[in-house]
Amino acid sequence: MSGETTLTIIGNLTDDPELREVNGQLVANFTVASTPRVFDRQSNQWKDGAALFLRCALWRDAADNVAQSLIRGSRVIVTGKLSQRSYENRQGEKRTVLELTVDEIGVSLKYAVAKPIKRSALTGARNGGQATAKNTAPRGSDDPFAEFQPEAEEA
Repeated sequence: MSGETTLTIIGNLTDDPELREVNGQLVANFTVASTPRVFDRQSNQWKDGAALFLRCALWRDAADNVAQSLIRGSRVIVTGKLSQRSYENRQGEKRTVLELTVDEIGVSLKYAVAKPIKRSALTGARNGGQATAKNTAPRGSDDPFAEFQPEAEEA
């Protein structure tokens, strides 16, 4: 659909993703907090600006991936379509919220390392089952992450 507002946000998860099933489809709901750094000329120092808290929804298999991979505090890069919806709360008051329907999400590697595991290589149960990886790619595979092992930083 043309004319949609696409947005990319970098920030931290405020809580573990909440995985639910809606009309037979998995959805992971989570909030990303993004706090810009601003330079204060009076003190000649960088300070935290006003934080933005953005509610996000991710659907289908990717929802399960997020629920198994991310936890509160994870620094993420999220891209999706911004939408506004209105609803009535339990007290009958009308509310309007902004929400990001996520197209892509990834862990920020600015302060962390990650070991990507293809979904087809995961075994284990959803919703609390321990996911384990099995290396199914042969040596010399076209998959650049098949043998990836993050190395510790030298001090």
